[in-house]
Amino acid sequence: MSFIQVESTSDFSYHNLPYGVFSTSDNANHRIGVAIGDFVLDLSKVAHLFDGPLMKNNQHVLQQTTLNQFMSLGHLVWKEARLRLKELLSEDCPILRDNSELRQQAFLERSKCIMHLPAQIGDYTDFYSSRQHATNVGIMFRGKENALMPNWLHLPVGYHGRASSVVISGTPVRRPVGQMQPDDTKPPVFGPCKLLDFELEMAFFVGPGNELGQPIPIEKAHEHIFGMVIMNDWSARDIQKWEYVPLGPFTAKNFATTISPWVVPMEALMPFVLKGEEQNPKPFSYLQHDDPYTFDVNLEVNLKISELQEERTISRSNFKYMYWTPKQQLAHHTITGCNARPGDLLASGTISGETKDSYGSLLEITWRGKEPILFDSEGKVKRVFLQDGDTITMKGFCQGNGYRVGFGECSGTVLPALNIN
Repeated sequence: MSFIQVESTSDFSYHNLPYGVFSTSDNANHRIGVAIGDFVLDLSKVAHLFDGPLMKNNQHVLQQTTLNQFMSLGHLVWKEARLRLKELLSEDCPILRDNSELRQQAFLERSKCIMHLPAQIGDYTDFYSSRQHATNVGIMFRGKENALMPNWLHLPVGYHGRASSVVISGTPVRRPVGQMQPDDTKPPVFGPCKLLDFELEMAFFVGPGNELGQPIPIEKAHEHIFGMVIMNDWSARDIQKWEYVPLGPFTAKNFATTISPWVVPMEALMPFVLKGEEQNPKPFSYLQHDDPYTFDVNLEVNLKISELQEERTISRSNFKYMYWTPKQQLAHHTITGCNARPGDLLASGTISGETKDSYGSLLEITWRGKEPILFDSEGKVKRVFLQDGDTITMKGFCQGNGYRVGFGECSGTVLPALNIN
């Protein structure tokens, strides 16, 4: 399909072509690139080749240091650019294939590229859209009879997160300090978080925004969704438990959120689109759409603990377990007239399936600490929550016929808390 050879197990097949922002050791400038196999195509070197009717006057967006301007141009421009990319990379097109000088300038080894945030993220919102996750948490804290809050089946629940602490994969995560109340019968205490957790999520970047006061209608929502990444919403469970009433998550979530560096275009995901779970009760009309818009993305979470060098897969899940779709999330977010902007990041919330091995957080996998993960037969090496030096790595891919559309890694290692008195 392409003159660039790609292994069948590579995340970055010719069918994918995700966008990212990178630099190199000999060139610190941030550039937009496209991943294919073991290489990155530097779009700043080939922007002049995008000469279609929509892109010919917008070639400059491929020479920017973030994807925001490209995101802002909309789905018709994205489609034209993608078609041109596929043409330039195809095995039958000589423009790059036969120009050795341009190829040498434009293609870099992916292993030598330093990845950066793909966009300037103005706002970040995290939803709570996995029914099984919400049910599990509800059972733990309220019992089976009141597992789901009364509003949960009527709207995509969410909260506004902290965009400034969204970091790229590979960035270490400092253990937060804060207030906790480990004993409900005693006053709160202050110190390092003891119950540090991960949350397996996916997120999408907004493309064109909307004017303040003008909601994005659900039938147009897909035109505003640029692409997706894997996300780890790091969570301090003990801080969260003490602070979340009455206004929800705050400092328990604002210290770090990790995303994978490559943004997979929605068009690359469409061959793997699925119809979502039947929604009962039927949502209000502004949340209704008949077209399928959830996706068969295989997800896994790997944990490498500080005592051992081996990595263990502790969860295998799938994005298809979401109850509320990205289209519904965006339509609900803007129904008040809230104005979304290019580069805004909207996350799914923790993704959990129906079985323990598909749960998307340690809170669920260890069932609030009662069922530790054992790393040896004697039960001496175990985890309930994350310890300093532990590394969480998330991965995801769609499986095609002999190829993958993948997201790369979303990884972070826990650093000790700062000594704050």
